[in-house]
Amino acid sequence: MGKVAWGFTASIDGFIAGPGHDMSWLAAAEPNAEGTTELMASKVAVIISGRDGYDAALAQRDERDEMTSEAYGGAWSGTEFILTHRPEELADDPTVTALNCSISEAIDRAQQIAGDRDIQIISADIARQALEHDLIDELQVFVAPVFLGDGIRIFDVPGGRRVDWELVEIDEANRRSFGRTYRPKGRGEGSGRPAE
Repeated sequence: MGKVAWGFTASIDGFIAGPGHDMSWLAAAEPNAEGTTELMASKVAVIISGRDGYDAALAQRDERDEMTSEAYGGAWSGTEFILTHRPEELADDPTVTALNCSISEAIDRAQQIAGDRDIQIISADIARQALEHDLIDELQVFVAPVFLGDGIRIFDVPGGRRVDWELVEIDEANRRSFGRTYRPKGRGEGSGRPAE
């Protein structure tokens, strides 16, 4: 079984999107080397995202460039789940599967499709929900050399919640936008279960 990964590019000040889900700032990021992007894309079978991000992508479709208009700059193909309380509103979009369910159920359904490939969560709110249920096996972080000052925070929990991570890998290919891969502290590799 593949991993459930939360992957994103963030600004130095901790945002994954600007105000209104603006993604134009990603031009400041050093894109992954082409081979790295294709390798990462080939590992992911299912992407789980949220309705706000979906709506923003539609609204900004004429403004977004190749890098931000499609997953992995268009190198990815697979199934995209959009979690929404109004799935009927997306029934006419053949590119996504709209689900009104818990994150646990969405991941169960995604694992049936993914098999040995990975599931990637690309929504901060959905990732927060998955963390609450201990469902994330890996955190894939790229940090772009830019401050945004406002927008969608990586992890926003009123009152706070501490989550510790262990370093698994450092991406040496992209020197300007450093990348790191982590797993939840105390977890063994792979299954997502706590280490014995």
